[in-house]
Amino acid sequence: MRSNLKPEKTIREGRLYDLTEQEKKAILVGVHFSSAAKLECSEQLDELESLCETYGLVTILKMPCPLREYNAGLYLGKGKVEEIGRLVEQLQCDIVIFDNEISPQQQRNLEKAFQCTVIDRTELILGVFAQRARTSEAKLQIELASVRYQVPRLRRLWTHLSRQRTGGSGGGYLKGEGEKQIEIDRRLLKNQVESIQKEIEQVARHRETQRRERERTGIPTFAIIGYTNVGKSTLMNALTDADVFVEDKLFATLDTTTRKFVLSNKQSILLIDTVGFIRKIPHMLVAAFKSTLEEAVQADILIHLVDASSPRASLQIEATLEILKELGASSRPIVTVLNKADQCQDSVAMASLLEKNPKSIAISALQRTGFDALLDRMMHEIAALRKTVRLRVPQSHYADLSDVLREGKVFSREYEENDILLEVEIPKSLERKIAHYLIGEQ
Repeated sequence: MRSNLKPEKTIREGRLYDLTEQEKKAILVGVHFSSAAKLECSEQLDELESLCETYGLVTILKMPCPLREYNAGLYLGKGKVEEIGRLVEQLQCDIVIFDNEISPQQQRNLEKAFQCTVIDRTELILGVFAQRARTSEAKLQIELASVRYQVPRLRRLWTHLSRQRTGGSGGGYLKGEGEKQIEIDRRLLKNQVESIQKEIEQVARHRETQRRERERTGIPTFAIIGYTNVGKSTLMNALTDADVFVEDKLFATLDTTTRKFVLSNKQSILLIDTVGFIRKIPHMLVAAFKSTLEEAVQADILIHLVDASSPRASLQIEATLEILKELGASSRPIVTVLNKADQCQDSVAMASLLEKNPKSIAISALQRTGFDALLDRMMHEIAALRKTVRLRVPQSHYADLSDVLREGKVFSREYEENDILLEVEIPKSLERKIAHYLIGEQ
């Protein structure tokens, strides 16, 4: 066995935040069920390594492991567990991180086998999010997800407390200190969840008020969405000088930033920078950040930014589109923008991306190239959001058109007996309101 065992508390709790400043060395473990899936497993371990780097861990070894039979107690086969245990000892590693989700029981058993901290991808992402949150809303969302993650793991946190056997005639078991503590903690966590949810609801109401104010102005909104670390904040800064935090790490931005921008045709728009997406994002985080990601759902047009220089660009596009579908935003108009085109050394790969994503635009947000084509496409998409219609409105119903007159652009107004004839450009969102006055459209 390794000679520098950590205290029992650290081994037992297996928490990412239990690691000291010196305990940074990690072994990453992924599984694949066929030789054909090994490449994808290795790519996902590369991404896990980037998450480790973002958190401040150093990856010593990445292990894509074939899994022929699922082990309910250890996740991996006993032989592979023994092999990893020997490597942990030889390399003096402090933590083993599984790319796939492991159960609380598996986590406990693996910690005993490896004699070090064991976590999965979900806990690492929670740790990264907790490090990088800046606004109170992001912190609340992370706290809620963390609490929900802790609930099924309560039992293993208190296995060090004794269970007391009753001396009474019943012959059963009294609840020991551990079971009592579990019940107390469950109640505390339940109360904590309810409290956090109330705070989040208050923030959500505030965001809804802000969103309604934006809608009243009639200014089109663009949400910059995409995989994490593809350059969304760099693009935001390049277009608006928004001074959004930029760093070459995953999840550098967790909080949405909104800035006004004026296109060359004098059209004002709002640009929203959103949290990055990632493959295999924990469902609890998708749910927890729903109110933040709703900025993407509510925007008029989505700018889907893609890192064209990444060998995993196609997979990242698929992951982003899948999350948009999960959020109910896949029907929104999307402008696909291939960023970092200047760093893409593979011309065949770039040609393939352009072919698979028709109407996509190649740019470099850092070098500020390709912006003319991007801005032209943005103006085109805004125009597609509006239409010109002819209306016949009884003068007695003219007040019904208050939204149309405020948000639309009137080209002509004529009076015919008791009716008013209008030619007006309107947002498509107002089509229902004018349907029964419609006499023609362009």
